Amino acid sequence: MSYDRRGGGRRRYRDDYDDRRREYHETPEEKLRLSIIKFGEVDALAELPRVEKQIREYVPLNISNLSEAFRFSVTEQPYKIPYYASLLRALHEQPDASDGPSLGRQILEDLWKGFQSYLDKLAWREARLCIQFFAHLTMAKVVSPDSMISLLQAFTSVLDEFGVSNGRAKRAAMCAAEGLMFAGPVIKAHSALAVTDIINAIQAYNDTMSNPTWLVQPTTEAHQESIVFDFADELLDTILRALRTLNESDFSEIASIIPQPYASYPEPDSSFSPFNLPAVLVPPEVIEIDGLSVDSETDIQVRKEEWPEFYVRLFDNEITPDPTTPTGYVIRTALLDIVEIYEVNRKECARLLLEYPKWNLPGAFKPKPGAPVESDPVEGKDWQLESTILETILGAYLVLPAPSGEPLYYSSLITELCKLSPSTVGPAVGKSIRKLYGFLSEGLDVESARKFAEWFAIHMSNFNFQWVWREWIPDLSSPVQHPKRTFIQRAVEYEVRLSYHDRILKTLPEAMQAPDAYLITERAPGPNFEYDDPSNPYHESAQTVLNLIRGRAKAEDVIANLETLKTTLENADEPINVNSVVRSITVGSLLHIGSRSFSHLLNAIERYLPLLRSISSASLSTSGGGGSPEAKADILTGVASFWQTNRQMIGIVFDKLMQYQIVDPTDVVAWVFSQETSIGEPRVLGGPSSIGTHEWDLLKGALDKANGRVVIAKRKVVALRKEDDDTRGRAKATANAMEVDADKPEEESPTVDNPQLNTALKALSTLTQEQKGVLARTLEGFVAYLAPSPTNHRANPATRTVITVQGWSERANWGSDEWAAWETWGWYRHFCRAYSPYLRNYTNTLSAVSFSRFEGASDPAAELLKKTWNVATGQA
Repeated sequence: MSYDRRGGGRRRYRDDYDDRRREYHETPEEKLRLSIIKFGEVDALAELPRVEKQIREYVPLNISNLSEAFRFSVTEQPYKIPYYASLLRALHEQPDASDGPSLGRQILEDLWKGFQSYLDKLAWREARLCIQFFAHLTMAKVVSPDSMISLLQAFTSVLDEFGVSNGRAKRAAMCAAEGLMFAGPVIKAHSALAVTDIINAIQAYNDTMSNPTWLVQPTTEAHQESIVFDFADELLDTILRALRTLNESDFSEIASIIPQPYASYPEPDSSFSPFNLPAVLVPPEVIEIDGLSVDSETDIQVRKEEWPEFYVRLFDNEITPDPTTPTGYVIRTALLDIVEIYEVNRKECARLLLEYPKWNLPGAFKPKPGAPVESDPVEGKDWQLESTILETILGAYLVLPAPSGEPLYYSSLITELCKLSPSTVGPAVGKSIRKLYGFLSEGLDVESARKFAEWFAIHMSNFNFQWVWREWIPDLSSPVQHPKRTFIQRAVEYEVRLSYHDRILKTLPEAMQAPDAYLITERAPGPNFEYDDPSNPYHESAQTVLNLIRGRAKAEDVIANLETLKTTLENADEPINVNSVVRSITVGSLLHIGSRSFSHLLNAIERYLPLLRSISSASLSTSGGGGSPEAKADILTGVASFWQTNRQMIGIVFDKLMQYQIVDPTDVVAWVFSQETSIGEPRVLGGPSSIGTHEWDLLKGALDKANGRVVIAKRKVVALRKEDDDTRGRAKATANAMEVDADKPEEESPTVDNPQLNTALKALSTLTQEQKGVLARTLEGFVAYLAPSPTNHRANPATRTVITVQGWSERANWGSDEWAAWETWGWYRHFCRAYSPYLRNYTNTLSAVSFSRFEGASDPAAELLKKTWNVATGQA
């Protein structure tokens, strides 16, 4: 190597030395732990003797390090559980005649402590996977059957708790069911009665969930009689059907479903003593104090888990395993666990999903092209792995009312799968899209259809927006409100948001570009400032206001100009609403300045907050107080008119107006239900109003804003109460320590008001009233739409048609009115289930206000309204 006189050689040597000094060296314990975690990556059966020897020969022995490695592996790599059970069985045996506890027993004792910590924290997934591990250890003769039965019965006892929530009961039932499923042969041979009791306990609880199940199945049944759809399965139903199938065969089928590498071990001798799992008590649920959740961070997840879980089926049983069978349930659950655990790393998740057959018994899935065919397959089903993975991911994504993970994660995961294996995953994606599209006319829930459109658009954006649109051209002959047409229109709109209008326009066939298709506009979505037109009678007045705002005039000067304009218009002979015109000009001018970017929009709103508060009053003056409903409705109408070709911006601006308290969430809800036609919908040709996806997005934004403010206020009150209690406790302790007169009776320290806490409580009370008002106004709006009074001119007679079985059977002949009513029914149902935790807080009040006029009436629409409400609020 040549020497650089300018110091390059020395610098190179110095950098190498620094790199060596920074190099991290694993300790022997860390190497052992990593060896356990990576056990089985190549060949588990071949690696087992080596790993066992490595563990036994390591000194000094550190049981906690070993048990931590096992616990991490079991809960983070559940597809390896049978092999870890086999490894622990090997460690449980004594290689010599020593009388002390075996290494496997010591590890299991410490691992049990970790399981108890999961249970104390109500970490249901980790607890369930640990139970699967214990079940395999029972099959391996390491855990005694009696203690395993007692463990499972501890979870079934949760189902008998008074007032147990569905989320808690569902997770406890899964723990008991899967433990019984994997350890069934041993438990059935030991006590057939225990097996029957566990299955009957789960069945008895599941029978009580018929009404909630009706509300969250992925089909909108806008009628009172139930229609059975065969493209979705409920979680507990699938567990029970799989368990009953296994029980009929004395669980002999389980050996052909789950790998049991420990089955080759010889029968233990008389010196081999099984481990007795300690008795366990499932901790109670988190309680609420004074209506304030002790752990508000879990509120969202709790709401998701409180409903039964329906998973959409996309393919026939010849393509993907039937989840109601033992094999299908085990495969789907294993894939779901991988999807949930590896949410933090979607690339690793995609790799593990495609490698899942490595951990399954051979022959279950078709081999990859070019791969050797198994000579003696245990399963001869030949299912399609990629279709099974897609069905599992999309099933989890479409769970109602919301998936357990972030919606974008599922889209990103499917994209990663396509990148890893485009030749096999790509066709599965195409088949999945076509299947879901076919379900649209078969009653697919409106929220599921909305999420389907979002995923479709996101997926297309990752693959150059290439889709065979011509397949769907025949559906353009359907009514404009038909679910397939609304899906296409929504998907195209989302694609435009993710790209450019002209680019998406070029991907569509000519039939879909036509104006009468109502799918895409000729020009790109943009602002619509109607006063820019010189022919507009208020063009000059609007230009004056626009120039003032563009020149960053003071808000007071703009308000003064508006007063002058108002006076001028009032003196004119035209019969107009002067205040509405002035508000329209002002809002349009502000949005015109802010239309260049989000920063321009925020700067314009923040600079002219006094101006917005002024025009929100009834008299267009700063002395208008909190504003009038009519004025706020004019502001919202001005926003919708300005962004009528870009519905996404309507929601964004509405959100900013609520954030700056120019309008309240109640004003947004009232405005949405006051619109005569669907907002910004080119597909609507007039006629009865309906609630579509865009209207729902606006309602959801208002509801989330009101509910979010209450949650934040509750957290603040809880924090201030805790701080106040700590302060009082310290003051009292100090006073007692300084007390020297033992005979003097102890006096209660005087109560000192906490100004911050009082202010927070007042704010919480105000925001709670706002929340109640928003929920009430939304409920009233849906009731007025779906069961209007005879004098309501907006009554849609189609609502009476779609709620009957006869009407649903005639859906092929439905027109736009019927499909519009059906969609509105769907959004009402989703409102009830998505916001049920909040609605239950005001059940009596909201029921009295919205349903009192239906007492004694026989209106079928009203009956279905009340039935949906009662199920959502836990009254049925």
